[in-house]
Amino acid sequence: MSSNELLLATEYLEKEKKIPREVLIDAIEAALITAYKKNYDSARSVRVELNMDEGTFHVIARKQVVEEVMDNREEIDLSTALVKNPAYEVGDVYEEDVTPNDFGRVGAQAAKQAVMQRLRDAEREILYDEFIDKEDDIVNGLIDRVDHRYVYVNLGRTEAVLSEAERSPNDSYIPNERIRVYVNKVEQTTKGPQIYVSRSHPGLLKRLFEQEVPEIFDGTVIVKSVAREAGDRSKISVHSDNPDIDAVGACVGAKGSRVEAVVEELGGEKIDIVQWNEDPKVFVKNALSPSQVLQVIVDEANQSTVVVVPDYQLSLAIGKRGQNARLAAKLTGWKIDIKSETDARAAGVYPSEESEEIAENENTDETEDNDLKTYNADPEAFDTTAESETEVKDDADVISEEDTEK
Repeated sequence: MSSNELLLATEYLEKEKKIPREVLIDAIEAALITAYKKNYDSARSVRVELNMDEGTFHVIARKQVVEEVMDNREEIDLSTALVKNPAYEVGDVYEEDVTPNDFGRVGAQAAKQAVMQRLRDAEREILYDEFIDKEDDIVNGLIDRVDHRYVYVNLGRTEAVLSEAERSPNDSYIPNERIRVYVNKVEQTTKGPQIYVSRSHPGLLKRLFEQEVPEIFDGTVIVKSVAREAGDRSKISVHSDNPDIDAVGACVGAKGSRVEAVVEELGGEKIDIVQWNEDPKVFVKNALSPSQVLQVIVDEANQSTVVVVPDYQLSLAIGKRGQNARLAAKLTGWKIDIKSETDARAAGVYPSEESEEIAENENTDETEDNDLKTYNADPEAFDTTAESETEVKDDADVISEEDTEK
């Protein structure tokens, strides 16, 4: 490893691999010490003086000054030390240049191998630090290849994997096409960082809205929860502490431009934007949109609700294969038992004071044209095939307010 080779190698690694100069110096010094100790035995404690500008190095032995030498690899007698410097005393550390004249091919090869290993470790650490900061965020990549297990996404300096379970049914994965993915998890391995990405995670929907809606990005509008069945339908609840801000309207955008941009990115996935409310009766009612709700009965002890809807709205409230009710349950965090008006009257749970309050609120809402409570990106797509009365728990993918704060 000549001086010129050392300089060229470090300059290349610093510029092209983005490895800090300090890391390179530490790696080279450690490598040279390892090579010296492996091939020479004149000293046990050594350090390296490395001149990166000139590409030169010297091995410096460190020995303790003693009256009587027991191990000449670690100690030096006082009389010898005084020849070099009269100021030495017993107990001082004596240093001398012990760079062998033949510290050549064998030592250089060992040093090269150790250097490259240390540099690979440093590069892996730098990559890991870079992408661990991008966990739970969106990154842009290029589809490299596809096999039976993964879609491999080129992120520039490293590669991410998109498993079949994390794909969206709406997407086509074609090599050399650009793709936006959600960084689900980053793990450090012996081969470097392993990055797992997703196109089906509810966090992807939340991050896309952050990019499209400035009010979400700056915190004026808060995403409280997201429930998603990737490729089909999602619900997102939003809220603003500023009474002058219409949270749902901000997410919709002028003529639906903002929400449609998200829908397009997700391949036509239908999105319902719901006004969050701390009152579970109001929140559950909003979450079941576009269905009309007559009454919401809350059982706080069991975190459950009974929702009464008009007979002709029952299938709309439930949705195709229970999807609308399932997403509403996930979005709100409440178990939802939907009953038709006829069945609710027969059971003696309707009408009640709660139903009268909801009716009054609906009449009030109709006069507030500028305050959207819900927005359905594609309300006509709801399947209205008749379904029986249902009780829904939580099977859809979801993120809560705590997740959205990351």
